[in-house]
Amino acid sequence: MLSAAEIDRFEREGYLHLRAAIPREVTVQCRRLADEQLGIASDPQTWAGPVLRGLVGGEPLRDAANTPQLLEAVGQLLDGEDWSPRPNLGLFVVWFPSERDPADAGWHIDSSYQRPGRDEWFVNYRSRARGLLLLCLLSDVGADEAPTRIRPGSHTGVPPLLRRFGDEGVVGQHAPLPQASQSVEIATGQAGDVFLCHPFLVHAATWPHRGTAPRYVAQPPISLTGSLHLDGDPVGLSPVARTVRATLGDS
Repeated sequence: MLSAAEIDRFEREGYLHLRAAIPREVTVQCRRLADEQLGIASDPQTWAGPVLRGLVGGEPLRDAANTPQLLEAVGQLLDGEDWSPRPNLGLFVVWFPSERDPADAGWHIDSSYQRPGRDEWFVNYRSRARGLLLLCLLSDVGADEAPTRIRPGSHTGVPPLLRRFGDEGVVGQHAPLPQASQSVEIATGQAGDVFLCHPFLVHAATWPHRGTAPRYVAQPPISLTGSLHLDGDPVGLSPVARTVRATLGDS
């Protein structure tokens, strides 16, 4: 599925754009279920906006998360890791056309686990419990439709910053981020495209949404049992783990 050049690019930039990973007719079914279960009507006057989040269930969601193309690509990037296929597409994020500031469009990395007795979500340098972040476009997303912003290469700057917190990690919203680079890409594409993102890729929402229709994106993690395997010969590590190992050295 993924060529050696694509895997090299993933290790260098921290993400890959997998086109038509989900059949377009399945994305239509997913949007219909989202409308039904999240209470999204066709009348723009009913859109509270600017953003609605929620879980959506149903067989089309399982189908979308487990297409052969998507599973094979995930398997290549997490080869040798204890990862699990998804039962659904996880959290839906629906952005409505609006100029209103959603107040949560800042740069960040995603958290991945909770610690006993704590309500917050944490992240550590071994990416405990998270192997990848998927950005699943379930509607066409253009430059004016609030696409996700991505900092290529930012995933290589995160592990050294997290290492000081050890295996226990740090609350995700307090995780230190590397110095901003000049390069920023936006995750635009067609319904059915999926961006496979390194768990430490720094990303953010774009605002405002100046399109004419809601933008549907699901943002499921690919879960790990335990953490990334970082020990041993780097050649035998997964592409995801190899990038982390390279930033930490051999110690």
